[in-house]
Formats: sequence, structure tokens, C-alpha cells
Amino acid sequence: MRRFLAATRYIALVPVVCIFVTATALMVYGAAETIQVIVHAFASEVSSKGVKRFLLSAIELVDLFLLATVLYVIAVGLYELFVDDSIPMPSWLVIHNLDDLKEKLIGVVIVVLGVLFLGQVISWDGQRDLLSPGGAVALVIASLSYFLSLKKKEPKGDA
Repeated sequence: MRRFLAATRYIALVPVVCIFVTATALMVYGAAETIQVIVHAFASEVSSKGVKRFLLSAIELVDLFLLATVLYVIAVGLYELFVDDSIPMPSWLVIHNLDDLKEKLIGVVIVVLGVLFLGQVISWDGQRDLLSPGGAVALVIASLSYFLSLKKKEPKGDA
């Protein structure tokens, strides 16, 4: 029974592979969209509206690549947690427990929320209310940042 239970950790390869393939597909899609945005930017007339559209597209691309990166970090983190924690990784990507994975994920979520709101600000038409969504984003970022600060204060043995 012990051997069977130890072998069941490899079931984590299913989400690892699926999330990794999705992250890779998003990165390839983002690369294709980047080329399309650049071609469209220089094919159309250069204007202040064009610059604003180009900037918004660039921010949306950053958001897309950040989401792909989140998926990649989750895939690698699950692999490290369940299958093999000895694979060579940069020090910032080494994950030893679920708290490490949560911290990485929360950090990237904070950046994604900031980028999403920045996109709203850049595309703002002066009519929509930005205070409500901005306040909501700020509250979520503050809450997540507070959560991260509490985790950093905890002694390492308690995780």
C-alpha cells in the first residue's frame, strides 16, 4: 500500500503537462499577436489615437505573457512539489512547499491586476467610472500584499 501511495504522486503529471502546454500555447499565441500588432501599427496612419491603440495593445500583450508565465510557474511548481524537486531552476523559482507556490502565484497576480487596471486607465474614455474598479483592484492588491507580509514574518518551521 505504501508503494502504491508513493506512486500516486505521479498523477500530478496530468495537470503539470496540461498547464505547461497551455502556457506554451499562450506564449506562442502572444508572439503571433505581437507580430500582428506591430504590423498593424506601422501599416495604419501614424496618429495620437494610433499611439494610444498601440500602447493599449502592448499592455494587453504584457498581460497575456504574464498570464502565460503564471501558468508556467504553476506547472513547474507542481512538478517540483510532487515529482522532482532537484531539477535545476533559478533561485527565485525554487519551490519547496505549497506556501512557496502560493507566494509566487500571488506575486504574479498582483502584477497582472496592476497591468489590467493600467489598461483600463489608458483606454479610459472619460465617461466610465474608474474609481470603483480601481478601488476594488487596490483593495485586492493590498489584501494580497498584507497576506504576503504575514507569510514572510512567520518562522520557516511553521509552514
